[in-house]
Amino acid sequence: MTTSAAPIYVVDDDESVREALGSLIRSAGLRVETFASAQEFLASRWVDVPSCLVLDVQLPGLSGLDLQQRLLDAGRNTSIIFLTGHADVPTSVRAMKAGALDFLTKPFADAELLNAIRQSLARHAPKQPRRPTRGERSQDDIIGTSRGMKAVLEQVDVVAPTESTVLILGETGTGKELVARAIHQRSSRSSRPFVQVNCAAIPPALVASELFGHEKGAFTGALQRRLGRFELAEGGTIFLDEIGDLPAETQVALLRVLQEREFERVGGHHSLTADVRIIAATNRDLQAAIADGSFRSDLYYRLHVFPIQVLPLRARRDDIPLLIDYFIERHSGKTRKRIRGVARETLERFQAYSWPGNVRELQNIIERSLIVCDGDYLSVDESWLVAEPLNPMPTVASQPLSAKLAGHERAIIESALAETGGLVSGPSGAAAKLGMPSSTLESKIRALNIDKHRFKPVYRRDSEERPRSGV
Repeated sequence: MTTSAAPIYVVDDDESVREALGSLIRSAGLRVETFASAQEFLASRWVDVPSCLVLDVQLPGLSGLDLQQRLLDAGRNTSIIFLTGHADVPTSVRAMKAGALDFLTKPFADAELLNAIRQSLARHAPKQPRRPTRGERSQDDIIGTSRGMKAVLEQVDVVAPTESTVLILGETGTGKELVARAIHQRSSRSSRPFVQVNCAAIPPALVASELFGHEKGAFTGALQRRLGRFELAEGGTIFLDEIGDLPAETQVALLRVLQEREFERVGGHHSLTADVRIIAATNRDLQAAIADGSFRSDLYYRLHVFPIQVLPLRARRDDIPLLIDYFIERHSGKTRKRIRGVARETLERFQAYSWPGNVRELQNIIERSLIVCDGDYLSVDESWLVAEPLNPMPTVASQPLSAKLAGHERAIIESALAETGGLVSGPSGAAAKLGMPSSTLESKIRALNIDKHRFKPVYRRDSEERPRSGV
């Protein structure tokens, strides 16, 4: 179990709440100190380095908001997570504008609080020196030196300083959330909240309330006013993952936010402004969803301002060794193993595998291998790689053969385009690499609706081209 250098501070006048929070935070491997009042906290010898404070709004004597102001006046760089039993919009807005990291209404999910604490610790974590390896990575934990990943990183650099809406496209497990975080961290909003919403994980009837909040009595069970994710993201970024699963009625409300920067809480009658940057992501074909009537075309074009395509792992196999190194380093501490690398035959098997679960599947396989490994080098049980290899023998399947062939053809063409930077013709183009006439390849690209332009690297006029390693 690892512990943070500085403890997490909890200030709440309810003893049972202090005990419950202390137990929860310790169960996550973190140090914790609890206090019954703001005065008791200020009188203690609390650590001078930046830390995290879990703070009740209503406290006897000095309130939580007053304590926040005291810390600001003293120049303390402390992340504050406010807790309250009564959602009060002016209070929460005031707290967030003063720099609060989050504002949680009791009762809240344990995971919700722990996620906020981890976000605070990540914000104040000291920068680690680079470790020599076969590639480099940045604080974003986006790994890769392949041409396709370099193109993604160039696009992140270009769009991050702007206020433009971004749509991240890619299969499940390719790292779309990491790309969204990288955009936020490199933007002028980096010091403000990054709020993530998985649209597919919320029951359709509750999506609007989750995003925009609700008023007391808006529906059965709405016992008090609740802030939505857009209000909590004020001044920062909201990441709408699995946007293709957003219910039709909520699509209309989101369209209004994109067009007018306004929304209303469920059951409310007053418009609220949204100073929030929107980043969306999906693994669905939104154009097909438009065709079948499940996604609005006007919303699609509002989201599709700056699309970023994240390639599947099978289309950037050069990054697999770097990812293996990273995941071994990341998970070795949990398993208490000292591993030097992977066996040659295992690396060859990994390179030949199709990785239908992409980077997330690779991470799980590495962690599982570390658990059972009893030597210096990892090896993999063949039964763990449950999917077909990239070029399997023909088998009878529920999916039509034409669809399966088109899927493999798309993956091969996209891989070639990624390696050539979107270049089709010429001796170094994708057509030459695939051994076919450029006109034939262009026809296939049109037939498969592949956007070859997304593979082109982005260059800036004010700087020289420089080699870009993984982030």
